[in-house]
Amino acid sequence: MQSSDSGGAEKSQQQRLVFFDLETTGLSTSCEMVQLAAVSGGHSLNLYLIPRGQMQRGASKVTGFRVRRQRLYLHRQPVFTNTLREALVSFIAFLQMFEHPLVVGHNIRRFDCPVLARALEELDLRAEFEAAVSGYVDTLPLAREMLKERGLKSFRQENLVRELLGVNYKAHDALEDVRALQALYSVLQPTPELICRHLFTLDTMKDKPAAQSKEPKGQRPLKENFRQTVKITGSKEDKATQENM
Repeated sequence: MQSSDSGGAEKSQQQRLVFFDLETTGLSTSCEMVQLAAVSGGHSLNLYLIPRGQMQRGASKVTGFRVRRQRLYLHRQPVFTNTLREALVSFIAFLQMFEHPLVVGHNIRRFDCPVLARALEELDLRAEFEAAVSGYVDTLPLAREMLKERGLKSFRQENLVRELLGVNYKAHDALEDVRALQALYSVLQPTPELICRHLFTLDTMKDKPAAQSKEPKGQRPLKENFRQTVKITGSKEDKATQENM
């Protein structure tokens, strides 16, 4: 885990955001994780995992991951790996660094969150994970709603980054994806009301998105959190991330 001190931003009353992404062995929600990455301001987490099953050829071609003799390679270079439990426990610890952050990702409602939820349930870690977060927001439907008048042909993350930030980046690397998404989100600047409409939990992620989302039990209503100010804290590390895009 890599992190840097963001000074007074940590003490801000603003809702903290954690952007996360997975790279997997395939395109279905029954596939396995091979990379888990998250970023919040200047804090980042990047972990690799050896899957128990095989990498699908299409996934390998897109991501550059391959498994040979129980070792994981990224673009033909071996990478240090963690067990699934180690990766999930590390992710929970990362989330606990912040005060019930909002977890944000692109297309996470239909893909990343179901994959994550299945892994958490398998290792009996779901309750601990959900206690560390306040909810989830998928930037794919969020961007579609915010940018519906722009006539974009694609709402893929790399296309949105190119259209709104004017840059290309190394897509399909989870760490690069979350860094790019953090910068993209700071440009989108969705309102608290819009965020509330797109909130979901692991229990409601399979439901059809509605105007209202259920609040996790035992926590303050989510709308109270977001009506303060829902945006990335303006730390120096956030600016540096954008400048490096």
